[in-house]
Amino acid sequence: MLLTGCGALDHGILNAQGPVAHNERHLLLVVSGILLFVWVPVVILVPLIAWHYRHSNAKDAYRPKWAFSWPLEGFIWIPPIGIVILLAFLLWPATQKDDPYTRLTGQGAPVRVQAIALDWKWVFIYPDQGIATVNQLAIPAGRPVAVELTSGTVMQSLLLPQLAGQIYAMAGMRTRLNFAADHPGRYLGENVQFNGGKFAHQKFPIVSMTPDAYATWVARARQGTKALDAATWARLSRRDTTGLETYSRVPRNFFNHVVTATGGASHPHSGQHPATRKAP
Repeated sequence: MLLTGCGALDHGILNAQGPVAHNERHLLLVVSGILLFVWVPVVILVPLIAWHYRHSNAKDAYRPKWAFSWPLEGFIWIPPIGIVILLAFLLWPATQKDDPYTRLTGQGAPVRVQAIALDWKWVFIYPDQGIATVNQLAIPAGRPVAVELTSGTVMQSLLLPQLAGQIYAMAGMRTRLNFAADHPGRYLGENVQFNGGKFAHQKFPIVSMTPDAYATWVARARQGTKALDAATWARLSRRDTTGLETYSRVPRNFFNHVVTATGGASHPHSGQHPATRKAP
């Protein structure tokens, strides 16, 4: 019973499965090691000081007029200042390297994906393939993925803990996320910005496949009969959960129309099909 929660570590950054997550995990471990120079002395000295200055200790000198000590001041200020400077030198290049807007170098051109956050579901559009999915993100392993994000409702946040961290999605705006998966597998994706009663159900699998399996998946998706039309979008825009869905036809510039429609709409759940609005 004591070990039942240990499996949670398998789905987080400590079990990184992509280059961005690997960099983030390395930085987390390095920073945690540096901060031990603060944590360990505090944990050791606090009980020692409390024991030394306990009320019953009458053997040591009593110096009520003591006010200043250069060695003590140096011990208090020099190590923290050094730690802050060291962390700055570490964090600045890491921040630039793992900027979510920076495209990754890898095998082949990036796979373009456009993600739309709804209540309580995710819509993923593959503009180059002309297909879309709901509540599943399929990607080829070893190839960079470039994601554009927006929200068809309130602000939400996409988290891919084993692959790329967290990025927000906001109505009428675009954000970007670049990541890759090292190996084929199945990873967790979710919304971590509270957005209502069924917030906890807004999760989806990220399915990383071999290049051949991904090509087969795309070909199979194109052979479907469902289209992301006005009626479908109105249904998806309703505040409810839904299962995995795949659409073989998506209107051109659908994502751009969603950004335009939500940017000018006064009600986020109007259900108006974005293809009826003109893109800028």
